Amino acid sequence: MDSSTLHATTIIGLRHKGKVAIGGDGQVTLGTTMMKQQSNKIRRLYNNSVLVGFAGSAADAFSLVERFEEKLEQYQGQLVRSAVELAKLWRTDKYLRQLEALLAVLDKSQALIISGTGDVIEPDDGIVAVGSGGSYALAAARMLVKHTDLSAKDIVRESLDAASEICIYTNKNFHIEEL
Repeated sequence: MDSSTLHATTIIGLRHKGKVAIGGDGQVTLGTTMMKQQSNKIRRLYNNSVLVGFAGSAADAFSLVERFEEKLEQYQGQLVRSAVELAKLWRTDKYLRQLEALLAVLDKSQALIISGTGDVIEPDDGIVAVGSGGSYALAAARMLVKHTDLSAKDIVRESLDAASEICIYTNKNFHIEEL
């Protein structure tokens, strides 16, 4: 593995029982070294009505979150329209095309994953997950939604905990936001 490769994170978000929650761990890893343990990769946007989490290069993700926020302002908080416009820009802009990150975004009615390849994916079950531990957290969240009465925030916490026990790039310093 190239020592400049950044592995950082598990992000999981979902809509459940009328609530929206997203969370991420705090670990940032560069190569084989843990560089930071308390990073916050979760943000509230557009008058606190949109939650976003990011995985990948932190500088790239911050740049993309800023652009996404501009799109939310431009399209008055329309999540899907803003996501599609960001994905188009991300894919076609010479500078943005080089950015390596994934965004998980949610509001009260939709949950999406946005990628630099132009993908805007709305999962059937309203659960979004990105990052190196995303698939572990996703599996846990799906089972918790199906087999427990936990709240959205508790499902996010338990899913992150499950991922942290499997993924070496995920720690137990969680940041969780709920709408």
